[in-house]
Amino acid sequence: MCKVAVKKEDLQKYHGKDHWFPLQPVCADSEVQGKVHLELRLSEVITDSGGVCHKLATRVLECQDLPIVNNQCDPYAAVSLLGPSRSEAKKTKVKRKNNNPQFDEVFFFEVTKPLSYTKRQFDVEEDDVDKLALKVDLWNASNLKFGDEFLGEVRVPLKVLGQSGVHDAWYFLQPRDNGNKSVKADELGSLRLNIVYTEDHVFPTEHYNPLRDLLLQSAHLEPVSASAAHILGEVCREKQEAAVPLVRLFLHYGKIVPFLSAIAHAEISRTQDPNTIFRGNSLTSKCIDETMKLAGMHYLRVTLKPIIDEICTDHKPCEIDPVKLKESENLDTNRVSLNGFRYFYVVLSFIGFCDFFTLFYFYFSFTLTYCILVYCQGNSSDFFFFFRISLANFKESYMAAFYDYFNEQKYADAVKNFLDLISSSARWDQKSIETPIMLKEGFMIKRAQGRNRFGLKNFKKRWFRLTNHEFTYHKTKGEGALCSIPIENILAVERLEEESFKMKNMFQVIQPERALYIQANNCVEARDWIDILTKVSQCNRKRLSTYHPSAFLNGHWLCCKLSADTAPGCTPCTGGLPANIQLDVDGDRETERIYSLYSTYMAKLVKMQEACGSKSVYDGPEQEEYSTFVIDDPQETYKTLRLVISAVQTLEQQHMQYKRDKFRKTKYGSQEHPIGDQSFQCYIRQQSESSTYSI
Repeated sequence: MCKVAVKKEDLQKYHGKDHWFPLQPVCADSEVQGKVHLELRLSEVITDSGGVCHKLATRVLECQDLPIVNNQCDPYAAVSLLGPSRSEAKKTKVKRKNNNPQFDEVFFFEVTKPLSYTKRQFDVEEDDVDKLALKVDLWNASNLKFGDEFLGEVRVPLKVLGQSGVHDAWYFLQPRDNGNKSVKADELGSLRLNIVYTEDHVFPTEHYNPLRDLLLQSAHLEPVSASAAHILGEVCREKQEAAVPLVRLFLHYGKIVPFLSAIAHAEISRTQDPNTIFRGNSLTSKCIDETMKLAGMHYLRVTLKPIIDEICTDHKPCEIDPVKLKESENLDTNRVSLNGFRYFYVVLSFIGFCDFFTLFYFYFSFTLTYCILVYCQGNSSDFFFFFRISLANFKESYMAAFYDYFNEQKYADAVKNFLDLISSSARWDQKSIETPIMLKEGFMIKRAQGRNRFGLKNFKKRWFRLTNHEFTYHKTKGEGALCSIPIENILAVERLEEESFKMKNMFQVIQPERALYIQANNCVEARDWIDILTKVSQCNRKRLSTYHPSAFLNGHWLCCKLSADTAPGCTPCTGGLPANIQLDVDGDRETERIYSLYSTYMAKLVKMQEACGSKSVYDGPEQEEYSTFVIDDPQETYKTLRLVISAVQTLEQQHMQYKRDKFRKTKYGSQEHPIGDQSFQCYIRQQSESSTYSI
């Protein structure tokens, strides 16, 4: 294996350029990382005989960012004084399981022979000092028979002590001097790399207010092509580099759905052929992809991870690709093993698992509705709109048997029902152009809701029916609805404690003015009803955050004993988004990343301004140099560009001032600016079987 190493301070020099870098051999002594804090102090010491000598006190204070070797880091430091006739070495204690160890140990070394006590002056011969150096080696205390692993070293010449005799500094750990001398660089060849290097300095929130406000207004600006977010997509070389920070920023501030809807609306309006919607390299398609990746991670973990863990635990071969099959494996046996792990049911499980799509209910329904209106004049039967997450690749011949398993009408209906559900309208006013989708139905027992003040609140068996529009119950199947609850009126769906009515398998559908108490036939059915009711109503804007787990009986809530039937809930609701779907996003960091992109492509921003001016005053054919920009409203776009450029220039001035202040205040050798070289490395491994290279 060989590598390319580039010093950190040189990365900016190679930014955005192709460059050939010489390959270097890789050995254990050259692979180092981390830094060490040392304090050196040279002082006069009176010996027992009355003479004076000079001793060096070396304090090893701490290390940071040491590598973890073989899943452990048990570091210690070996300190020695190097010179023509010196080889003393002293060791610190081992710090177990810590790659940021605090040593704080002091070691003394005699530097000069005793001098006459009558000499009052600090007296160290300069030639002697020049020949001496302090060496600090970091090691990982290993239990393996091969010995301890080298982590890095630092060599400090004693001449750094100067007149003061004191030196306190941080050092980057360095590789051993004897590494790599046996192989010439030109013997290994070279590698061409294109390095893109960015370094973000994130300011306090108030610095980003003007630019962030411009970006967050993008979803509501008409036309959206004149917005700051859309402009970023226009000037970036790759749409993906704009999509990543934009999606994270809009997710963080809860504005991703209106933003996606706005840019999708604009793209649909510009697309003549419905078969090519979102097929191109557009900002819309990249933003959708990025949002899918972020929100879909939880979905994939929940559906796939348990099965993958089971396969790894049981160590049964499941490879069914004949090309990858090992000699000792049998294809039919592997198919049986894969079936045994319920592989098929993983795919089917997504039909009842909609948490991944919560972010997309509004977006899917908006996009579907707009496509129907644009391309089909409101007739939804003429248009099929489909979003997918890749579940399996059935096009290979060895997957044919698995495809046949799914090639049944019941599975096709289930998948279609699922896709209809996630793209169904989340707003009541759009339902006139949708056919209600049947989600679940069956007999259950319900308690009278007491709509009549003097009516009896008894229990009756009713036929319940749930669509994506409403939840209804009927006296029997096929009859008219006795009660209809619009989906947007469902504020929460939670279990009801058994003590309420001394009945098992009960749950409650909470509405603005009352709760409907229902008993399912068994615990499985109760769970299924709660699950699908929760998911179909999860995007309701007035969903409750708390509820009462027991009923309101005899003038008070049985759970918290409050007497007001309108009292806020006493227990957190359980139907919200899973915690790990909530993204840990730093809004300021994402705004800083967007600022860096604007700054990088400032020349294109200026050219886009020129294009706006050209479109405003010239009605003839569009100039070729401006044809790459999408500009629907030149005046509005120019106005946004002016505000963006102003905000970027202000941040640029703040960054320049920050760098000047940092340069003036940061001491060379401090924790923020250690002494020594730090490099970034790219490894090349040759694989003997295929003779290919991977980076």
